[in-house]
Amino acid sequence: MNIEELKFDASGLIPAVVQDALTREVLTVAYMSKESLEKSLETRETWFYSRSRQELWHKGGTSGNTQKILEIKYDCDGDALVVLVEPAGPACHTGAVGCFSESLLKDEGSTKTAILSDFAVMLELEKTIRERERDMPEGAYTTYLFDKGVDKILKKVGEEAAEVIIAAKNRDPEELKWEAADLLYHLLVLLQEQKLPLKNVLEVLNKRKKPSAEE
Repeated sequence: MNIEELKFDASGLIPAVVQDALTREVLTVAYMSKESLEKSLETRETWFYSRSRQELWHKGGTSGNTQKILEIKYDCDGDALVVLVEPAGPACHTGAVGCFSESLLKDEGSTKTAILSDFAVMLELEKTIRERERDMPEGAYTTYLFDKGVDKILKKVGEEAAEVIIAAKNRDPEELKWEAADLLYHLLVLLQEQKLPLKNVLEVLNKRKKPSAEE
């Protein structure tokens, strides 16, 4: 199917669900005109049509929070789009990762599920670590690690891994969660020092979960 075959509504618009390609979190829902869709395909960044302002707008054109397009899918009726993106920053004007942060289900279980399914904290931590390496703010522990170099970082990864092992052997879940958090942090620092994005590691895990042709 090409653009001409898509079903735009009477106003010449088609709804576009923007989804983080890595976490699969729905970031926002907007509308695209034929022109904004063409610009999105051309630039590989999201362009939408503002119904209130009656004009095209480039996501992140002012804020810098652009969305790199990895894939655009259409539904079986050809009247809705899913845009898989790699966001450079928050999608919501409030500063939140996505626009869908509130839940109508107020019970504790659903809230915990929403929090646990939200991978944003890891992405935000990775971003912070990247900024620490770039800016090297005085007094920050992350700055200290980058200043000391890879040997110090490797030593800390080893130490934290040992602490995780000890906590697990002691059957101490409270200690284990804190040590595991420390290990993940130092591992992210190591990945940044090696210039290896976390998403590359997750891609390996994603490939491993898929059944091979021989299975």
